[in-house]
Amino acid sequence: MPALDDLLTCLRFASVSTDSKHNDDTRACAQWLVAKLQGMGLTTQLHETPGHPVIVAKNKHVAGRRTVLLYGHYDVQPVEPLSEWLSPPFEPTIRDGRIYCRGATDNKGQLIAHVSGLAETLAQHNDLPVNLTILFEGEEEIGSPNLKPFLEAHRQELACDVVAISDTGMVAEGVGTFTYGLRGISCMEVKVHGPSIDLHSGIFGGAVANPATMAARLVSTLHDAEGRVQIDGFYDGVQPLQEWERKSWADLGDGAAETLALTGVPALFGESGYTERECRWARPTAEVNGIGGGYQGEGSKTVIPREAFFKLSFRLVPDQNAERILDLAEAHLRAHAPRTVRLEIKRGHTGSAYLMNPNSALGQAAQRALKTTFGGKVALIREGGSIPIVQAFKDVLSADTLLLGLALPDCQAHAPNENFPIANLEAGIRLNQALLRELGA
Repeated sequence: MPALDDLLTCLRFASVSTDSKHNDDTRACAQWLVAKLQGMGLTTQLHETPGHPVIVAKNKHVAGRRTVLLYGHYDVQPVEPLSEWLSPPFEPTIRDGRIYCRGATDNKGQLIAHVSGLAETLAQHNDLPVNLTILFEGEEEIGSPNLKPFLEAHRQELACDVVAISDTGMVAEGVGTFTYGLRGISCMEVKVHGPSIDLHSGIFGGAVANPATMAARLVSTLHDAEGRVQIDGFYDGVQPLQEWERKSWADLGDGAAETLALTGVPALFGESGYTERECRWARPTAEVNGIGGGYQGEGSKTVIPREAFFKLSFRLVPDQNAERILDLAEAHLRAHAPRTVRLEIKRGHTGSAYLMNPNSALGQAAQRALKTTFGGKVALIREGGSIPIVQAFKDVLSADTLLLGLALPDCQAHAPNENFPIANLEAGIRLNQALLRELGA
């Protein structure tokens, strides 16, 4: 199967965008994709950026046809913890009909499915039913810092009627899933500084504030006992869920049981008054992504550490401004920090939430393509993850994005043993062809 061979080849590139040790691997992956697209007869260019390259490819555009921009990313997450992988993370391994490899489901499986769908159509008809522009980037996993400036600089070249992306999930195997909303994101890192050096906890304990203790106390101020964020102004402007959404999501089955099974937690925890899906898909959050300080080795070392740290991310919903949330969070932390320690706050990447009308003409075309591919009823969902560039497409190109899921709930994206079903690779090829037919009609 040519598509499977291409996917296995693409997966072997260790294109970890956040780690400079893999810069050569990331560039090699981009160059391989350029050669692949050129071999299909598409006009293809590799554009340099301050970071990793952007690939743009086009068929011959014909006046009067709808222009579709197909987006994907060829970069992947780091592989750690390496010890938890059952097979080498950059040696794709097939077990029980699934391909196990870093990047298999985020986003190389979907990317190659679309490329393969295009290749088949071009081989059969020497044309596509739409004017197509391909945009593949290598920095999605680090927040796409250079893509919005690229869009602005190439606005005319990238002008389109609609954007299509397959970097979202399916609610269940074989269920066509259309994602019409994504949460946004804001990130920050906080260092809590205390003494100038680590101190003996017996000699100085009780007289000097412990930065690790203060970090824990600050983190504890972020939520109340029921999970509601306690930052003043955090919920300003947050729009309530529509009743049709709540009913539609409830009809998808027992989300709580599914999440319990997938995560292995003893019980769920979330904001009072909302179901598990509502909390994950459409409510804002504050999460601690890392926390530490002091001695981490075996046994005891009785010190008061000179500093501690924690890393935060905020998942945002429509009408929350990503930078304003960071302003509010910083003000909250500084207000709650005792004068016995000093805070150093570093802001990270941000991205806006996205929401479209799933029953617009373009949304209905996407639903028809999903129904053609998978049959049955199409699930209309929002998703808790963030793809910051989606709102940038709206802002810069004035184009809505159709998010067509191909990842299963247990694909383990960003985790060890990430995987992608071969059946979804095949379905993705059919989906690409059905979508372009619908959009070209």
